[in-house]
Order: sequence, then structure tokens, then C-alpha cells
Amino acid sequence: MTTDGNGRPHPDEAADAEQPGEQEAAAVEQAAPEEASELDAVREESARIKDQLLRTAADFDNFRKRARRDLEDAERRGREETLRELLPVIDNLERAVTAADSATDVTAVAEGVRMVLRQFEDVAGRIGLERVESMGARFDPSVHDAVQQIETAEHPAGTIVAEVVPGYRLGERLIRAALVVVARPPSGDGCDEA
Repeated sequence: MTTDGNGRPHPDEAADAEQPGEQEAAAVEQAAPEEASELDAVREESARIKDQLLRTAADFDNFRKRARRDLEDAERRGREETLRELLPVIDNLERAVTAADSATDVTAVAEGVRMVLRQFEDVAGRIGLERVESMGARFDPSVHDAVQQIETAEHPAGTIVAEVVPGYRLGERLIRAALVVVARPPSGDGCDEA
């Protein structure tokens, strides 16, 4: 590059030097619309994905609410069906109480109560409620609660000799543990009193 006397580039060369810069600027201006259109496409795709995510989140929230509502309805229907099965038992118990007030024959009242108890057992069987086996069974802490131990040589240790309150299970699930009295061996310290 040649300079004039003041250290500036020669005017002809300065014009040539500007041409490559102008070419770069023109290339940048030409590239800018392409990049802008790509940027717009990315923004549109981002907006579309965001909208899709919001819709999915709303759908999931609606599904969760619907599932909770369906579960509550199923539980309510289950309770209603169980109560519908038990209402005749309650009706018969009320009739037994009314009959007991005016009855002169106690055995007839006792037989009526036994009939109601059998009716309850039938209903319990239909709904899947079963009594936990206790009397004479081996003590099982998963279904029995020992309320007392009694020393006896008549029964093996750990055998249930009395049931205070029956236990029940619904299917495989324990509803209430049986309250029982369990045998234990007599203590060997026996002080014989004569």
C-alpha cells in the first residue's frame, strides 16, 4: 500500500480497500435474513412445544382429578353395597329387641337372636368378611392379641384357650385382631401348701 505525503493511503488504493469491506457487509446483510428466518422457525417450534407441554400438563391434571373422583365414587358405592347387605340384619335386631320387651318365653328370644346372628354370618360371607380362627389354635401375633396368659397343664403352651373378642379379616387384610387368652406352662416353683 502506498501513502501520500501525510501517511494516508493513496486514494485509488483506499477505494480498492473499501470494496472488500463492502462485500463483507453485503454478505452479512444477505446472511441476516437467512438467520432471521431460522430464528423465527426456532421460536415457532419453541412456542409449539410449550403449547403442547401446557396441554399435556392440563390433560394430566384433569386425568388425576377424574381418577380421584372415580376412586371416591367406587369407595362410596362399596360402602353403600355393604350397608345395603347389613340393613336387613339391623332390621331383624330391632325386631328382636321389640319382641324381647314383650316376650314371656326367653328361649324364643334367644332363638330369634341366633337366627339374626346366622343371617349376619351369611352376609359376612357374601361380602368376604371372615372370622379369624382362634379357639384351640396356636397363638399368631399377626392375627391375635393376647390380653391374658393362663397357667395350665391341659393345653400346650402358646395355645389359645379363650377368645375375648373375635377377630375378622376381609380377604387377606386383617380388619381386627382377635383378643385372646393364651395357655402357658405352670410355673415350676409350686409351693405346696398342706
